[in-house]
Amino acid sequence: MAVKIRLQRHGKKGKPFYHVVVADSRAPRDGKFIERIGSYNPNTNPATIDLNFDKALDWLDKGAQPTDTTRAILSYKGVLYKKHLLGGVKKGAFDEATADAKFEEWLKAKEAKIQGKQDSLTQSKEEAKKAALAAEAKKKAEIEAAIAAKNTPPAEEAPEAEEAPVAEAGAETSGEAAGEEGKTEA
Repeated sequence: MAVKIRLQRHGKKGKPFYHVVVADSRAPRDGKFIERIGSYNPNTNPATIDLNFDKALDWLDKGAQPTDTTRAILSYKGVLYKKHLLGGVKKGAFDEATADAKFEEWLKAKEAKIQGKQDSLTQSKEEAKKAALAAEAKKKAEIEAAIAAKNTPPAEEAPEAEEAPVAEAGAETSGEAAGEEGKTEA
């Protein structure tokens, strides 16, 4: 019997949630399985992975073949690296204490990388929020200025408009008078 470590889809349409299961390769995707060893939620950022490390390592040692996505999940969690280190111990390349030290060092680096990503995501969300608030404040100020301009009394503009035609009329009459004087002299 060929045994696979694969994903079993759950969740509603557009919001998948997966169980990581060990199943016979001939069984349907969401059908019968041998053992559930974890879960995977790709909807969060970074993706949430809950995996029983020891069971996954045990099934890999027994010969279970992971699918492409579960291989990536197992690699992300360090199961494949631990299997690689244990293979080195079996061959006599180094002892188990060295393998455990290497794995702990790798695990600390991985956790620091994940924490860095979470911090950068939090920071980018805060910056986007501040930018949105600044844009909203700017737009609010523009709207208030437009309302203030619309609500100013038109009485201040009207007297200026009335005074200008009177001055023009006075200039025309004085010009006509000058023109008539010129005609009488000639």
